[in-house]
Amino acid sequence: MRRYRVSYSWKILKKELRLYRLTMDIIVMIRVCKMFRQGLGGFREYQIIEAPHRKHPVFSFWDKRKQGRITFDTMDFVAEEGHFPPRAMRIIQKLPSWRTEPEIQALCNVLQVLNSYRNYSEPLQLLLAKVMRFERFGRRRVMIKKGQRGSSFYFIYMGTVALTEDEDGSSAFLDPHPTLLHKGDCFGELGLLNSSVRKSTVVCMEETEFLVVDRKDFFDNKLDQEFQKDAQHRFEFFRKMDLFQSWSDEKLWRLVTLGKVEKFSYGQLILKDFIESPSIMFVCKGSCEVLRLIDLATSPFYYKWIWQHLKLIDDTPLTTHLNDLSPEERFKEFQIQSYPVQDFSTLKLKHLQKAWEQQGSSFSRRTNTSGNTLPKTLGPKIKSRQPHSLECPMINTKYGDLPEEAAVGAYIKIHTVEEGETVGLHQILLPKSQHDMRPLVLVSLGAEVIRMKKHKFWELIDSEVKEKLYRFQIKYPSDEDMCQKFLQENSWNIFRKDLMQLLMKPRQWLPFIPNQCRKKRIYNPKSLTLDLCSLGKETKPCYPIFMAPQKYLPPLRIVQAITGPRHKVQEILPQYKNAGVLV
Repeated sequence: MRRYRVSYSWKILKKELRLYRLTMDIIVMIRVCKMFRQGLGGFREYQIIEAPHRKHPVFSFWDKRKQGRITFDTMDFVAEEGHFPPRAMRIIQKLPSWRTEPEIQALCNVLQVLNSYRNYSEPLQLLLAKVMRFERFGRRRVMIKKGQRGSSFYFIYMGTVALTEDEDGSSAFLDPHPTLLHKGDCFGELGLLNSSVRKSTVVCMEETEFLVVDRKDFFDNKLDQEFQKDAQHRFEFFRKMDLFQSWSDEKLWRLVTLGKVEKFSYGQLILKDFIESPSIMFVCKGSCEVLRLIDLATSPFYYKWIWQHLKLIDDTPLTTHLNDLSPEERFKEFQIQSYPVQDFSTLKLKHLQKAWEQQGSSFSRRTNTSGNTLPKTLGPKIKSRQPHSLECPMINTKYGDLPEEAAVGAYIKIHTVEEGETVGLHQILLPKSQHDMRPLVLVSLGAEVIRMKKHKFWELIDSEVKEKLYRFQIKYPSDEDMCQKFLQENSWNIFRKDLMQLLMKPRQWLPFIPNQCRKKRIYNPKSLTLDLCSLGKETKPCYPIFMAPQKYLPPLRIVQAITGPRHKVQEILPQYKNAGVLV
């Protein structure tokens, strides 16, 4: 009996020993695998990223609609800059049939950073997110060879690729200006839809990450039908245009295959200079604005306007609150200046002269007027500020010296492109000697455009379309006209502001505002305003200055408004009541 107990306890001890050894082996294997993963992190499909130290990586909030708490873990979205996020990587490594709807939606949200992906319709975006897979390739890797049939199409998530005409892509590294595609671009979709051969070789210029859609997944999930729906929308848009009414359906479908739909949000830059762009655009939804960057210092009208206002500056600083004109005085002053300084007494003299001629008497008198005085019949002289010499850095312009701070620029709207109109065709029929080569900026007001290459469109159009294009020629105004318009609008905006302050009832007491810490803001209204009263004063602005690049010239400061001194009218004569002056 005693031997049996000893043998039984020995068996139990051996089992525990085996379990202990198994546990230790598992721990050692886990440590080895962890070290192996850290060592080979750069050779995997994505790099192993250590979680940074954060105070609150997880936070939650109560959702009233779902009546539950929603938890958000910020560590799911931690990744190296530009690389594909690890959480999205875990989703995309699954088979398409294993991905759940929440995972597909989460992957779709991550892919919104890609412009080409965002341009597709929402149903097509979800289908693409369902079938995509991830790939990473190094420098000089040839993705597509010219002449081969396409089996996949690609979205570039990170990196750069080049398009070449040779088979190995070596010319891309010798060409100083190769054709490049960057993050957000896609290529290869036409090869899947048409089963055509590749027209170019695509080679990686650096380490590049791709999201790939294979042919089998493309047709098994009926993505070709969604692509056909998008193409049908473009076909219907072109069919409605008067420019292509005479074209057959076959020819119009050729035009459809040349272009892609691109979506732009409000205020987003579409083209920095569409004059030199090799593409043309058709606005199929929304509208766009054509802007021109004007260097105001090159305008003679602006030169005269600046010096007319600088002569009014006196030795007393105008920026102090005590010396500022009240809204009522500024409004009355504007009304006086809006009328030419003339001697209105001559009107009365002509009336008297006619009356005396009827009575047989004669009368003659010469009146003297001065540019700085008003007629004596209307009251005493107006006291204005005495001009003084301006001490500030000057620059030499074509029309004379100008304060360096006053050499600014402004973006001026010269045209609005509405739905159904084109961009880039207004000079296509003119000879190059007559082309307006001034750079023009295209900004979206919330628009969808169809972009295509200009030379391919030119090869497709016929003589009838050329005649219609000739009628659509647009002549944009000159820089001098736009400068005058800008200064007129600037004066009107100042007058409107003064008028609103005059008509609005002022507060008797200032509202109570608790002391709060001011946050640093990137934008400040003063940063876009040129104050002529502060020229030559050594004051450091507490706001950033916006600079715009110029072609072959240093950057130019951008303003939206210009404020300057006014005539200080000390006495408003009662005779001006009849002239419409508010007293």
